[in-house]
Amino acid sequence: MGSAVVLYTWMVRGHLHPMVQLAGRLAGHGVPVTVAIADVPSSGDSRKTVERLSASYPSVSFHLLPPATARSGDEADPDADPFITLIADLRATTPALLAFVRSLPSVKALVIDFFCGCALDAAEELRLPAYLFFTSGASPLAAYLHIPVMRPDVSFGDMGRSLLHFPGVHPVPASDLPEVLLGPRNEQYEATICLFEQLPRAKGILVNTFEWLEPRAVKAIQEGSPRPGEPVPRLFCVGPLVGEERGGEGKHECLTWLDAQPPRSVVFLCFGSASSVPAEQLREIAAGLERCGHAFLWAVRAPVAPDADSTKRFEGRGEAALEALLPEGFLDRTRGRGLVVPAWAPQVEVLRHRATGAFVTHCGWNSTLEAVTAGVPMVCWPMYAEQRLNKVFVAEGMELGVVMEGYDEAVVKAEEVEAKVRLVMESRQGKELRERTAVAKDMAAAALEIGGSSTAALVDFMNGLEISAHD
Repeated sequence: MGSAVVLYTWMVRGHLHPMVQLAGRLAGHGVPVTVAIADVPSSGDSRKTVERLSASYPSVSFHLLPPATARSGDEADPDADPFITLIADLRATTPALLAFVRSLPSVKALVIDFFCGCALDAAEELRLPAYLFFTSGASPLAAYLHIPVMRPDVSFGDMGRSLLHFPGVHPVPASDLPEVLLGPRNEQYEATICLFEQLPRAKGILVNTFEWLEPRAVKAIQEGSPRPGEPVPRLFCVGPLVGEERGGEGKHECLTWLDAQPPRSVVFLCFGSASSVPAEQLREIAAGLERCGHAFLWAVRAPVAPDADSTKRFEGRGEAALEALLPEGFLDRTRGRGLVVPAWAPQVEVLRHRATGAFVTHCGWNSTLEAVTAGVPMVCWPMYAEQRLNKVFVAEGMELGVVMEGYDEAVVKAEEVEAKVRLVMESRQGKELRERTAVAKDMAAAALEIGGSSTAALVDFMNGLEISAHD
């Protein structure tokens, strides 16, 4: 059986995971769907990842596109900018995507990850309708649609905390834009603007959000406000696309530990699959947690250079390795009240556990939606990319979290960690946050029900391709 829809993404969890969730939703409506994955960045684990996905989602087909390099010669330039290399390698994968889609008998559309926008050219060559999948929310999308038509007299980086006003979103301090937009207008800046300029080329944009969560941004995009006088692709809010990791090996130890904790008593700290904090910052977090008196579950990743000797990066998975990263005696003094796990915890399951009462997060959009769907208030501590934008929207637009002050400085002090944990767990403001997140949880579930806004949007998308629920 051929694939009615081909979804195209790349080998990074923050993009791959929501695309797979979208594939599962389409397959659940009876749509034949294939996920084509660019092996970028290429690693030895890519094939195993695809095999695991194939076993976990038997109604979805997966195809790993062979790695390609845009660089001449066999050796990669060690001094090349990683972002520019990423975009070049994704572009270099386009011929493999073309060949693969041509090998399928009945493709009706391509759905392309935002970072893979260069594949819009491939869709034109194939004469297929092309849709973009935006893995973040509608609020950053509204900003990104508008940024290319802005003509500031100075660079964004020179504006400091000056507020930027994008249609449909809460005012954003210029310094909270992604770092790549704050520097000089160099190759990285221009490549980012090029990604933004690709957005209007799509026939439609599928967004991992739901209308209730970001109504002003959704309305502004639908009305064309971010690009006045220019056509804007149709918007399909199909989220929240959140799902537990499949194919795990039994119950994680932290879930057993949570089972013994009182309801809403535990603060969960996790900064995503690609973030780590410096060794000095780990010590400040530990001191703040020790002082706050609340139970905590903390997933600790290794510090990376320049904060750690590359020969001594955190490779161990036992308590001895953790002790080397944290203040002397910290694990003993907090034993029973706190649990520190190396590198990773099953985040969706932790957030949905009855014992979890707050989430200290880097504000990656997947993590944000996982907190929203679990009804857990957030302490926003953005690290990179669009996370500072998400911080603004979560804390000030949606009012589902508070901000860890000092996130944009070298180190957040232990006193601030303690204060924000206490605020969320003990104060009236924290109680109001929990009430709002409980409503958001219910609205997220309603959006995905039959007749809900996100299910209706997905059906509208299928109808536009003339795909019935059981085509």
